Amino acid sequence: MKKFEKKVWLASPTMHGDEMKYIKEAYDTNWMSTVGENLNKAEEAACELTGSKHAVALSCGTAAIHLAVKLAGVKPGDKVFCTDMTFDATVNPVVYEGGVPVFIDTEYDTWNMDPAALEKAFELHPEVKVVVLAHLYGTPAKIDEITEICERHGAVLVEDAAESLGATYKGKQTGTFGKYSIISFNGNKIITGSAGGMLLTDDKAAADRVRKWSTQSRENAPWYQHEELGYNYRMSNVIAGVVRGQFPYLSEHIRRKKEIYLRYKEGFKDLPVIMNPYEDEKSEPNFWLSCMLIDKDAMCPQVRSENKALYTKEAGKSCPTHILETLFEMNAEGRPIWKPMHMQPIYRNNPFVTKNGDGRAQTNAYIAGEKTDVGMDIFDRGLCLPSDIKMTDEEQDEIISAIVSCFD
Repeated sequence: MKKFEKKVWLASPTMHGDEMKYIKEAYDTNWMSTVGENLNKAEEAACELTGSKHAVALSCGTAAIHLAVKLAGVKPGDKVFCTDMTFDATVNPVVYEGGVPVFIDTEYDTWNMDPAALEKAFELHPEVKVVVLAHLYGTPAKIDEITEICERHGAVLVEDAAESLGATYKGKQTGTFGKYSIISFNGNKIITGSAGGMLLTDDKAAADRVRKWSTQSRENAPWYQHEELGYNYRMSNVIAGVVRGQFPYLSEHIRRKKEIYLRYKEGFKDLPVIMNPYEDEKSEPNFWLSCMLIDKDAMCPQVRSENKALYTKEAGKSCPTHILETLFEMNAEGRPIWKPMHMQPIYRNNPFVTKNGDGRAQTNAYIAGEKTDVGMDIFDRGLCLPSDIKMTDEEQDEIISAIVSCFD
C-alpha cells in the first residue's frame, strides 16, 4: 500500500486565479466591508445559475438557514420537520428560533428525507407548518413527492442546498424548490469563498427583509435606529470576490467530481458495495462527495461509542472503520457518513419519525426483516471517499486498490 507524500483530501478549495483579481479589486477600491461590486456580481451569478429571482449573500450557509427559518415563521415551541441524516447546521437554526426539530428518517434511493416518513410525520404532528429539507452530498432528494406533501399540508419548504449547488432535478436547479432556499460557499464545497452562503427566494419582500436583518436591522433614519432584532450576517465584499471568481468554474468542478464518482464505481464493480445512489431518470447530482455503502453480508463486526470505533477483521469482509483507517495510513482523507441527528446526544430526546411511525418507539425493532431506522443503517455501513478534484487518476487508482484489498 502506497503512502502519499502530499495528502489527498476529502474535498478542498480549488482556486483558479480570478478570485485574487476580485479580492485585489476590493482592496484597491477600498470596498472591504459588506457592500461593493463583488457582492452585487456574486448575487447576480447565483440568480443567473439557479433561476432564482433574488439572492442575498450572507456570512455562511448556517446564517442563511437561520434567516430562512425566521422567514418561515418558526416560533418558540413550534415543531419543525427536518432531514435526519445531515450536518447539524441544517438543524441548529431551528433551535435558534426556539423551534423543536422533529427528525424524518432517510430512504435508500437517494439517502435523503423519506417522503413516506414525512407523510407519516404529518399524521402524527398535523400542526407542523415548516419542513427543512437537505440534499445530501450533492444528490437531490425526491422533490416531487416532498413538495406535494408540503403543499397538501400547507407547510413551508425550506431547502438546504448547501451541498448541492449545480445539481438539478428534472432540469431545474436545486435551491429553487423551497419557498426559501440556501446555498453554501464553505471551504470544502463545490465552489467556495472560504466561507459564505446565500439565501435564495422569488419573494422580493422576503429578500429585502433578509438584507435588513443581516445588517443589524437598521431602520431608514439619519441615526442608528433599531425596531427589531438584527444580525451581523452579511457577506463581506472580499469573500464575495472569491465567490465571484469561482462561479465560472462550477461546471468544470462538477464534471471532474462526476469523473471521480464514475472511476470509483468502475473500480468497485466486483466488490460487495454500492456508490451513493441517485434517481438517474430524474436528477443529476453535482457529485460533491463520492460515498460507498457496504453490503450487509460483507460487513465485518464493528462497534462505535460516542467517539471511538472498533472492529474485528474477517476474511472477505470489511467495514467503514477498517477502510477509513486504511485511507489514513495512506495519507488520504475519508469520513464517516453524517451521523443522523436523532442519534446525536444533543437531539437524542427529540421526536424521530420513520415510514412506520414513531421511530423512538421502534428503537431496535425489525419489520419484515428490515431495520426501521434507515439513517442509522447507512451511517453504520457507509463512508465518504476522497473526492478532491485535484486528486490525480494515479492517486485514485492507489486508493481504489487499497480499498479492494480491505475485502481480501
